[in-house]
Amino acid sequence: MKGVVFVGDGEVEVRDFDVPVPGQGEVLVEMKASGLCGSDLPWLRKTQKELSELPYMNPMGHEPCGVIAALGPGVTGLEVGQRVIVYHYKGCGRCKYCRIGYEQYCVHGHRYYGQSTAKGLGGGHEDFMVAADRVCLNLPDELSYEAGAAIGCGTGTAYSAIKLLRVSGFDTIAVFGQGPVGLSATMIAAGMGARVIAIDIIPYRLELAKKLGAAETINAAETDPVEALKELTQGEGVDAAIECSGKPPVRVQALNSAKLFGRVCFVGGGGGLTIDEMNLQVIRRQLKIFGSQTFPVGMLEEIGNWIVKKNLPIEDLITHRFTIDQAQEAYEVFIGGQTGKVVLVWK
Repeated sequence: MKGVVFVGDGEVEVRDFDVPVPGQGEVLVEMKASGLCGSDLPWLRKTQKELSELPYMNPMGHEPCGVIAALGPGVTGLEVGQRVIVYHYKGCGRCKYCRIGYEQYCVHGHRYYGQSTAKGLGGGHEDFMVAADRVCLNLPDELSYEAGAAIGCGTGTAYSAIKLLRVSGFDTIAVFGQGPVGLSATMIAAGMGARVIAIDIIPYRLELAKKLGAAETINAAETDPVEALKELTQGEGVDAAIECSGKPPVRVQALNSAKLFGRVCFVGGGGGLTIDEMNLQVIRRQLKIFGSQTFPVGMLEEIGNWIVKKNLPIEDLITHRFTIDQAQEAYEVFIGGQTGKVVLVWK
């Protein structure tokens, strides 16, 4: 079978691998779609020397979606032919965090599907992958495999954060950054009835945000987004803000855009945050500040079913599809920023 590995300096390579065999409590999943994620890019940008020093080089891709092709010993509750989204973390399955679905916080350490350094732990960028049965969740028939791949990480992350912010139809929410996670947050917040104001510096993504439900958009390359948000809210600021870019100056903008008693959630990874006037920026305005990383495994089915129930335009989020043999082109297009969600697909 074929699988995609990162080889350094922005290059990927399609290699031949043996089809894996599921062990106790595992299933074999035939891939149908596998998403590209911004968290792939630090790996993509590593040098050839850095990657050559890794002990293992497994196929990448942590947003897998496909069909169960075989069951390992002891598997119950799943069947061959079932459409599934694969949750990309695997913990011990027994500790207090695994038991509430947060396997990424396993007290014994978690493994990550689609990470090169984990021996034998494949990813979605391959024809077949093995996964623990408990991290394979049902994909509703109404959703495409590409939608399932999006839900498996970026869209699911946005859904969890929007829930944490308790967004409703009473709110005006600013979504900073309109990459795949931010676009998903725009779509989900609009689906919850909120007035969504989308902020980015790329016109393509701002136009896509409108298709996904944004009431207004702000090009931060042309205007101060905080001032623009104040103008759109009669000088008050927004009820809630979610920061999806991971850039420190944008995090400050998200804080400064919130109204008195407002809520702010940080989702974008990387960078830092320096608050120059904590008293004025946070304390006196009594802001509620949240951090949110991905979501618990059981939420996968909730997200898929909710998107179907609300008839959200998730297919509009997926703008580019490539085959596994076009993986290099897929990443180059994704890096260019003129995309929504980019996925590898199998016919």
